[in-house]
Amino acid sequence: MSDRNETNIATNLIDDVFAQLKESGETALIPFLTMGDPDLETSIALVQAAERAGAHMIELGVPYSDPLADGPVIQRASERALRNRISLMDCIRVASKARDRGVKLPFILFSYFNPAYQLGLEKFFGLLKINGFSGAILPDLPLEEDAETRALAEAYGIHLIPLVAPTSEARVERIAAKAKGFVYCVSSLGVTGVRSTFHEGIDSFLATVRRAASVPICVGFGISSREHAERFAGQCDGVIVGSAIVRQVEEALPLLTSSSAEERKRGLQAVEDFISDLKPRKATV
Repeated sequence: MSDRNETNIATNLIDDVFAQLKESGETALIPFLTMGDPDLETSIALVQAAERAGAHMIELGVPYSDPLADGPVIQRASERALRNRISLMDCIRVASKARDRGVKLPFILFSYFNPAYQLGLEKFFGLLKINGFSGAILPDLPLEEDAETRALAEAYGIHLIPLVAPTSEARVERIAAKAKGFVYCVSSLGVTGVRSTFHEGIDSFLATVRRAASVPICVGFGISSREHAERFAGQCDGVIVGSAIVRQVEEALPLLTSSSAEERKRGLQAVEDFISDLKPRKATV
């Protein structure tokens, strides 16, 4: 890739956004959307809607046939997208098309490792850079096996964002030490999904990650309401909302797939309103 040697010079949009939010006392709102659900054109429109709703950055999820970390809502979204033969390359191009339509927020690609490996890791990160991504999350890539991937991500100026679940303090420190962009803290054990409660010890876990990390920390898995977002706002720098938003997309499918432009607009507005309502108020600590 011709721009490989230039990528480390430019700043990363994720870092810029967190710096701005620190000054304003806000907590980042980071929605997740499954690309291609129900189709790529609607995915671009949903990304635009998320930005209008006040999202600070967004995860673009690659549909995958065996999503080990995902609960039933995102699994169903992946199945719908895969029926339309949505590929990794299709998902990457969504970011470029959204940029063409004026979207400014940072893009983070959420993909399992195998599609990236099959494409070729250097090509993968080069394409992320060219198409306007700032970060990548590969949830099934173990810490012990990430050296080559991490080196390539850094060479192209892409933040490889790690997930960390409740574990030993020593392992948290090892994961946090390598983190770029932010540390994705898993708030609930198991797969993604809407929850009413979080695991015991979540507060001490977040405090442990905070001590270990030199980058912002964000919490996800089970965040589904403004109350949840505000519950964690004083302890972290951002909240990630996936299943709750993907469920809203699912409920709006009759509108989003309608032949009526007015009904499609109503469907997009419903999702936009839901995302807007998630946004936490400014932290008071």
